[in-house]
Amino acid sequence: MRVFEELAELSRVGSVSGHEAGTVAVLERRWRQWLDETRVSVLGNFIGLARGLGPMPRPTVAAAAHMDCIGFMVTRVEEGGFLRIVTVGGTDRRLLLGQEVDVMGRRPLTGVVGAKPPHISTPEERDKLLPLDELYVDTGLPESEVRELVPLGTVVLHRQEVTQLRNGWIAGRYLDDIAGLAVLGVALAELRESFHPADFYAVGTVGEEAGRYPGATTAAFELRPNVAIAVDVTFGAYPSQDDPTGTFPLGSGPAIGVGPNCHPKLVNFLRDLADEFDIPTSLEVMPGSTGTDAWGMQTVRGGIPTATLCVPLRYMHTPVETLSLEDIRSAGRLLALTVSRVTWTFVEGLSCYDRTP
Repeated sequence: MRVFEELAELSRVGSVSGHEAGTVAVLERRWRQWLDETRVSVLGNFIGLARGLGPMPRPTVAAAAHMDCIGFMVTRVEEGGFLRIVTVGGTDRRLLLGQEVDVMGRRPLTGVVGAKPPHISTPEERDKLLPLDELYVDTGLPESEVRELVPLGTVVLHRQEVTQLRNGWIAGRYLDDIAGLAVLGVALAELRESFHPADFYAVGTVGEEAGRYPGATTAAFELRPNVAIAVDVTFGAYPSQDDPTGTFPLGSGPAIGVGPNCHPKLVNFLRDLADEFDIPTSLEVMPGSTGTDAWGMQTVRGGIPTATLCVPLRYMHTPVETLSLEDIRSAGRLLALTVSRVTWTFVEGLSCYDRTP
């Protein structure tokens, strides 16, 4: 599988929460070769099934990566054709001033984010972080044309292509969480060439960045898998850190979560598999909500054994998110190995407490 090409294409369609259809179309086309069935849920989740080769009924594994990304929406068109915007998800507004953006109106427009220049600002204004309501998007078009092309609620995206850096690293917009989708793609490609007794659902979920995990929760309720794994990103290590706790070097492999949102036996299973096949991993301590789709999947129906597998990512929620392609490949391989080892005997042993006579 060509990981960089998949990431580049998924980044170009940029799916702000509530507008994931473009990503669904890419997944349907790129993953069709590895899947036996595909469908889209009523909320917009992409659900792909790679049937297992074991006897019926087969155990089921679902891996979920969210399709949506952070971004902006237009709240009003001001005199002169300037656009006011509001954030969707945890966008870092410190990096917004001076950025190019894509305005996804009735036809796509290029815009720039502007504000009052420093020459005519007061000293107090120059020294503060500008609030969002003092920024605006300028497309260069007259007001009448802007009003015709840009209805309220129009999505606005950071304008940034995925770029190849050195050492197998890449940078670009919305790698959170198209990186997770690429991990699922790697796993699907590997599973197509190997025996796996369990049915595997590759799920692209909606709405994760908006909160409350609607896509993951409804997908888990519909599929009711025996095992669920949320595939996402985590914080990559960066220079001059005073405390590296909770961050992970790029190239060190995926991080396996441990905490109340992660089933302990499933965590140990992932760690043992990684050791057996010499896949580099780290352990990520998650004392509460993981902030991933795992939080939505764990408590559905009678409870689903859930784990997290996360790719280290620098500069999260900026237009230059950075990661290592090798970490995606390692995570995809570990996910495929996990699916290949899930049997009914394994599922029946996932009780958190061993029964005694």
